[in-house]
Amino acid sequence: MWNEVPGLAAQQAVAIDPLDLRILGALAEQPDTTVRDLAQTLGIPASTCAFRLRSLRARGVLLDARLRVDPTALGYPVQAVIRVRLGNHSKSGVDALFDALAATPGVLQVFHIAGADDFLVHVAVTDAASLRDIVLEHITVHDVVRATETQLVFELREGPGVLPSARLRD
Repeated sequence: MWNEVPGLAAQQAVAIDPLDLRILGALAEQPDTTVRDLAQTLGIPASTCAFRLRSLRARGVLLDARLRVDPTALGYPVQAVIRVRLGNHSKSGVDALFDALAATPGVLQVFHIAGADDFLVHVAVTDAASLRDIVLEHITVHDVVRATETQLVFELREGPGVLPSARLRD
């Protein structure tokens, strides 16, 4: 994976031109739009739009398209962030824990971070007992884990991201 080599991401910085930014911005605002509609919105030929989208994917700029689902609507109304602190930091132990956390049912995101804590685990569960079970059955069972701290999420709001707003692009 590219992230296994320190500094490689910076070395492989991908040139993004103004049209690429317009395409990405329009996709961010309407991710389910068709290539034809996207091209029409941007005032470019559909063939150019399709080529640019393929290029953005091939260069690793456009990673994927994801379906976002409200966990509450599916019966998982309790969200939390679990802070995980490790007792030792062997590469194999960290990698094994990271993989196990990311594969745990109910886990939405896992962040490997710097600072006092080593991981942040964002989860959605049915109730407090299920939250406890994730901590006791999926996190603290790993030998490298020294401590956890669980924080309930009252509300989540998305930020604007890294793309310039439509007002700034035009």
